[in-house]
Amino acid sequence: MLQRDYVLELIGQFTEVVKRALKRAQTGDLGGCEEVERQIGEILDLEYGTALSLAPDSLVTMMVISGMGDSVASYVCFALARLAEVYEKMGNEDLSMLRAAQAKAVAESFGCDPDDVPEELR
Repeated sequence: MLQRDYVLELIGQFTEVVKRALKRAQTGDLGGCEEVERQIGEILDLEYGTALSLAPDSLVTMMVISGMGDSVASYVCFALARLAEVYEKMGNEDLSMLRAAQAKAVAESFGCDPDDVPEELR
């Protein structure tokens, strides 16, 4: 019960910060992109620079190892997919392709859809 409450609290904090940061990112604010990436790293208990430089399959492996993968997969998948779109608009094709591939790997491994907006992120 306590662990479930803890996970729900983490998800709540994650979604609030990611929602605001994605709005900033979608206006072209690179700081918003970095904040979303930082939050993804934190929710997985990883240093964000390391976590988000991982190959897509390695990121999925780290999500599984973290023990949080199933709980946060839909949120992480959605955030990565939105970051891919933002980076594409900014002209950063390399990061766009990496984030899209990471989102796809998370979606395939955890059975979520990167186009589904989690209720907490609407």
